Amino acid sequence: MKIYTKTGDQGTTALFGGTRVPKHHIRIESYGSVDELNAQIGLIKDQDIDLDTKQDLFAIQHHLFTLGAELATDPQKAQLKNGKERLAIKKVNDQEISFLEERIDQMNERLPQMTHFILPGGHTTVSYCHIARCVCRRAERMAAALNELEPFDPSILSYLNRLSDYLFVLARKLTNDLGVDEIKWIPKKDEN
Repeated sequence: MKIYTKTGDQGTTALFGGTRVPKHHIRIESYGSVDELNAQIGLIKDQDIDLDTKQDLFAIQHHLFTLGAELATDPQKAQLKNGKERLAIKKVNDQEISFLEERIDQMNERLPQMTHFILPGGHTTVSYCHIARCVCRRAERMAAALNELEPFDPSILSYLNRLSDYLFVLARKLTNDLGVDEIKWIPKKDEN
């Protein structure tokens, strides 16, 4: 596979299916944000964390690659042809969403009750989780905007929404695992 093709030198890129669109197209922004999120999750996975979490993050990276491929596919070219869908990869579905929900519930069972909003920080690994959560929220916003123009499988938006929740709870779990204090946001009272 050749890394450079020179086909994007004029500011366009090809979707799966061959359709060329500008590199600033909402579809490119959507799957580009998912790609950035995948890289952020790789950064978390590379930290000194427990093996189970590393394995979960590895599975999530695979889910995100699949989800990105769905977003990168021209919807006109992905339509059924001769009874078969042209994009022949397993799509993100309720099973992957349930996976995230189960992990969220398992982590929450071991965490103290949350009494305040939490500020990102306390440890580098925890901060990486919060950065990934923010990137996930952006990917979700971009995908929601794309969905208004070119509707796609609703599981994509559900997965991104649940993944941002997972990353928030993971940040709390890692705070606990690393023995650092959560930084609570306590609003200052107006003195006037």
